[in-house]
Amino acid sequence: MKGILFALVASVCLGWAFCIPGLVVRGIRSAKEIQNDQKAQSEDPIISEFNIHSNISNRFAKTLVTSKVKNSEKNPKEATFTVVLPEKAFISKFVMEIGGKSYEAYVKEKEEAKNIYDSAVRQGISAGHVSVSARDSNRFTVSINVEPESKATFHLTYEELLERKNNQYELVLNIHPGQVVKDMNIEVFVNESRPLKFVKTPSLRSGNEISKNDANLDPSADIKIINSTSAVVKFNPNVDKQREFAKELGQKENEGIAGQFVVQYDVDRDAQKGEILLKDGYFVHFFAPEDVDPLPKHVVFILDTSGSMYGRKLRQVKEAMGSILDQLKDTDTFHIVEFNSDIFVWNIDSESKSTLRVHNEREPFEELFKLELPNAVPATKEAIAKGKAVIDKLQDTGLTNMLGSIETGLHLVHKELRAGSKRQPLIIFLTDGDPTMGITNTEEITKIVTKINGDKDHVPIFSLSFGDGADKNFLRKLSLKNLGFARHIYEGADAAIQLQEFYRQISSPLLSNIEFEYTDDVTEVSKKTFPIYFRGSELVVTGRYPIDEGFDISNWRVKSHSRHGLISLPPVREAPVGELERLWAYLTIKQKLEQRELADNKTQLTKEALDLALKYSFVTDVSSLVVVKPNQTSAVDTEDASKPKYAGFSRTFSSPHQSMSVSYAMPGLPGPPAPLGPRSYFDPQPRYGASAYVPLGLSGSGGPNHAWRPTWGDTGIIGNPTSTPPTTTVKPAIKDLLPWLKNIINQNGTLSILGGAYDLGEGQFVLSNGECTKTPNKNVLKGTCSLLSNCPHVHSYLTDFLTYEQFACILDNKYAGVCCPEVVPMP
Repeated sequence: MKGILFALVASVCLGWAFCIPGLVVRGIRSAKEIQNDQKAQSEDPIISEFNIHSNISNRFAKTLVTSKVKNSEKNPKEATFTVVLPEKAFISKFVMEIGGKSYEAYVKEKEEAKNIYDSAVRQGISAGHVSVSARDSNRFTVSINVEPESKATFHLTYEELLERKNNQYELVLNIHPGQVVKDMNIEVFVNESRPLKFVKTPSLRSGNEISKNDANLDPSADIKIINSTSAVVKFNPNVDKQREFAKELGQKENEGIAGQFVVQYDVDRDAQKGEILLKDGYFVHFFAPEDVDPLPKHVVFILDTSGSMYGRKLRQVKEAMGSILDQLKDTDTFHIVEFNSDIFVWNIDSESKSTLRVHNEREPFEELFKLELPNAVPATKEAIAKGKAVIDKLQDTGLTNMLGSIETGLHLVHKELRAGSKRQPLIIFLTDGDPTMGITNTEEITKIVTKINGDKDHVPIFSLSFGDGADKNFLRKLSLKNLGFARHIYEGADAAIQLQEFYRQISSPLLSNIEFEYTDDVTEVSKKTFPIYFRGSELVVTGRYPIDEGFDISNWRVKSHSRHGLISLPPVREAPVGELERLWAYLTIKQKLEQRELADNKTQLTKEALDLALKYSFVTDVSSLVVVKPNQTSAVDTEDASKPKYAGFSRTFSSPHQSMSVSYAMPGLPGPPAPLGPRSYFDPQPRYGASAYVPLGLSGSGGPNHAWRPTWGDTGIIGNPTSTPPTTTVKPAIKDLLPWLKNIINQNGTLSILGGAYDLGEGQFVLSNGECTKTPNKNVLKGTCSLLSNCPHVHSYLTDFLTYEQFACILDNKYAGVCCPEVVPMP
């Protein structure tokens, strides 16, 4: 190929189940055009065709997203192709057609690809990212120049194994082209080895909140049943329907659809036995029994009530717990454990609580056994009503003692088992932040919990990370090492529904200690032991067998413990639809990467996962996609599409004229301050304690400390508080310090909050006034109502509008402010 070839790297992370394909295009704009977005939008290249084709066979989905762009102008335009992938999907192919030539990407080892990426970055070139959001997803973006009066086509293929939840498989395709598209075609082909029970398409969804079916969002998809095992689903909204859907989904009509198209289905299976598919030396074993009595269970709910759970979060937990308690069966028992700085075990019968302070956190059981703690209560109607009353009494306060709370939960389970309980124990652990009390190192917490749990009762721990401040990686690792799994609960109006949906998935355990047994000639088998099987889900095992026409599976079994004792179930052999090799490779890589995440020595597992990823061209945690394109060098890495752009980490923003580093904090501990202006008045060294990273303060000798507000001046020197307005010539705009404000400020510059519209007070001298007792820094409760611009040391806490709303206040009935904490002076 003549000229210079240009490389772009896109590496993808793991996770699960949503997908947002789309194409958003931006013309090359001058500064004037950027200010006039409406004019620039009219000059954007046109998406002439947008197609998604998904082929599902043996529960394995292969999806192709195709977008065709046309530049009718006489000037070159920049087209940006973006696809937001399910966390659990692997990209397997990407092709661009430009100027009559095809450019196909290739997969490389991550470090090698990173060198290409870094080389491009060193040249000062980067691809723009498009603001498309979706939960549990990763965003892939590529930008190219489209020549005058020419076309470009993008093709992206990704693959995923569909997960069965609540008695159905669900393929979710999010559509977000950014404009109305004349030719839009979505087609899903379902072809299974067993007869289809049903195929349906619910209402279009917004993609970021769970909602009920809405007749106005009925896609009216064309569903054709080809035969008992296959069907085709088509969704082809014309221009008018796209505008209607956009309006119903809360978008501007000319921006087109921004939502999820969903296909749901299930297969008719043997009520007890599993299903085996074999082809060309590869097999897959599906196991989803239904005709089994549920196991009685002992559920320990461990709920975070630390200060960061203030307001809506705790209200939503209470709402969800009311519904969850109603789902308990009369054969179940339950405990409620609350934790903040201390641990509280609630006595459901008396609606009172015992306070625990665990001192020996590495070996706590001996100490806990000396305490008189309440027994688990049977889930009678009376006990459930009292449980709801207990939940209503929960109040937010204090720090976050995670380890002590989990150890207490394990002790309560051990106590019940030692007393002869035969119920299946489950621990449900919910938190929104980091550990800030007792042992706070998350690696150490995981090791201690895993050791205690492994030495005793092997209790499944299911973790729920609530909101952006929770450490998802820590909770995922904690649960994986303790026979459970983790789920993330997104902050939003539907958080209570998310919690209820999670519990629904684990509410009915049918079998425990499940083991898949195969003959010795079977090799390279994926995970084949599972602690619990829940109704409505599915266990999947895949492996290799010697190719032999008379290969015998009569000795293959699934052994497990049911409510009535040990059972052994032989599988039913079925003919697969298509190949099984890529399904085997996909699941093998996924599980090796999961094992790698938990292993101390990752070298061998990394090599094994990488070898398979390169062989099958899968983009994974250890491999990256290198995209070759003509006429320019560009580099971009995929990013988490569900994560707010500014949450929980430091980030630097640069332009040819200025740069600004901004810091944001997670719940648990405050983060470091950002440099706010040409000089910083913050203590440059971190000081963890009552308040981390405190500004330099003044205190009178022998008298009380007084809050003060730093002034913005050109010298950066801190002086005494003054009653005259400070110089503000170099003060950054509040919208630059809190970027989320840009999306919610009214046209007249006011902010709608607390039932009114209030000015932000920029450029105004407004004295702080009025005491308040709920500040963003949970370690400093007392504060005064101040303008946002006059309280910079809380900006790191205010990661989004919902967080700010919890601490908002009004000054002089005119200005929107924040409860600004009294500053703790440095020793």
